[in-house]
Order: sequence, then structure tokens, then C-alpha cells
Amino acid sequence: MNLFGNLFNKLKEGLTKTRDGLTDKINEALNLAITIDEDLYEELEEILIVSDVGMETTVDIIERLRVKIRKEKINDPQEVKPALKGVIRDILLEGDYEDDGEDKKVMLIIGVNGVGKTTSIGKLASKNKEDGKKVLLAAADTFRAAAIEQLEVWSSRAGVDIVKHQEGSDPAAVIFDAIQAAKARNVDLLICDTAGRLHNKKNLMNELEKINRIIDRELEGYKKETLLVLDATTGQNALIQAKQFMESCPIDGIILTKLDGTAKGGVVLSIKQSLNIPVRYIGVGEAIDDLQKFDAEGFADALI
Repeated sequence: MNLFGNLFNKLKEGLTKTRDGLTDKINEALNLAITIDEDLYEELEEILIVSDVGMETTVDIIERLRVKIRKEKINDPQEVKPALKGVIRDILLEGDYEDDGEDKKVMLIIGVNGVGKTTSIGKLASKNKEDGKKVLLAAADTFRAAAIEQLEVWSSRAGVDIVKHQEGSDPAAVIFDAIQAAKARNVDLLICDTAGRLHNKKNLMNELEKINRIIDRELEGYKKETLLVLDATTGQNALIQAKQFMESCPIDGIILTKLDGTAKGGVVLSIKQSLNIPVRYIGVGEAIDDLQKFDAEGFADALI
């Protein structure tokens, strides 16, 4: 089986809980439906909301579905499912992120403790190293107990270097030293782990601003991205968390972890629609290669 086939199967398997809840209920509703009427639309709306797609996004999906069904003159309830899949795919593809993969890059990874931030960094490091890139990690989450040691374990597992200071030291100083090392070693990708304290605290905002100033000043020629890690199992709470982070700093993309452990995979749609931020990576398992680049078409196919 080719690489794409393997990735798709992992994605499909990882979305089992969401799909079982979503697709089974959609199939049941469509099998019982005699005509495409208001009752059917209301039932589909309820199914989407239960799958944590969110009220606002669900209303938009159903409205788009109505338009598509009218436009394509669909009369058979069994043809509603592919139409719904098409609507979902279109939403996920809007403003889709394109990465030529050629630029040297610095990634600032943010997120509260417990969402899988450090694990995601390790998996990103491994993925990029396998793609032939020279990767360096910066352990700038200096206040959480064992955060540095945890990142060291992942750097070893991925086979990449790490820049670290002692626990409790200035995160911005770690970033500064990591930047100098990245330039000296001609690194392709610098991944910075940052503090995971409460996102609404002013000191975290100030810390991120300071780190961003240092990156802008010291790392000319590198493309900078800030990626927010969210835990899919928290459903709509992940969306609230993202909105609070957006008040503190600009976010270029989302890493959504633990999709395999939840029936709330519909939150991917809610994030894309409500925040207009691309989901860049999704976690569909525990293994080091279970962090995948987000593929809108593949996700829609695997979901429904």
C-alpha cells in the first residue's frame, strides 16, 4: 500500500469514534426519510451539533446544504449524504493553507498544559527530520516542572538537537540562544516550546511579545509561524481556548491533538468556520508518526 493509503487509513481509523457517532446517525436519518423535508434538515442539524460541530457552523452547513440540494435538484434522501460531504469539504478547503516546504522556518508552539504540546513538537521534529530537514528544538517552557526533561526525551527519540537552560530561567533567553545555534548550524526548522500557563494571564502575553521581538530581530530570512495546540477531546472548549489565545497573539494555524480519542471530531469544522484559522496538523494516535498534515478532502472522506 502506498504512503497516501497508509495515511488515509490511519486518519480513517483515528476518526472512528466521531464517524461512528456522526455517520451512523446520518445513515439512520436518511434511511428513515421518505422525502427531503424540514424534519430531515432539523434532524441533520441536531446530529451535527451533538458531534460538536457547534451551533453557528451547523446552521451554516445546513443552509449550504439546502442551497446545494435545490441547485442540483436532489430529491432522493440517499443523495443527501454525498451532498453533505461536499459542503463539509468546501468549508474546509476555503482559504486552505499552502506550504511550499522550501522556506527556512521558526515555529512558535503555544497551548495550555495537558493538550499534547510537547508531544506534538516531538512528532513535528521527527516528521521534518524524515523529510530531510535539519531541525533544532528550543525548550522555552521553563516554568512547568519536567517540561524540559520531557522535551529532551522527544529530541532524543526524534534524533534532533535541543537548546535548553535550567528550570525557571528566562524563556526569551532560551529562544535567543536557540536562534544563535540555528544560524550557526544552518538549521532548516527551529521549533520553540513555550509556556503553557493560563492563556489569559498578562505575564504570558508579555512573554510571547518579548519572544516574538527577539525572533523578528535576530532571525532574518526565516519564516515565522505561531501554532496553537488544542485538545480535540475538549470539544467546544477548545474553540473558547483558541479565541482567548487569539487575544494575546496572532495565530497562524492549529494543531488538533487526540482526535482518535473523541467523538467530537466535528470541532475541526467549528474551528475552521468560527476562527478562520487553518487546522495544520491533526493527531490520530500515540505513535511518533501519528501527527498528520491536515488534508481537507481526506478528512471529509474519512469523516463521512
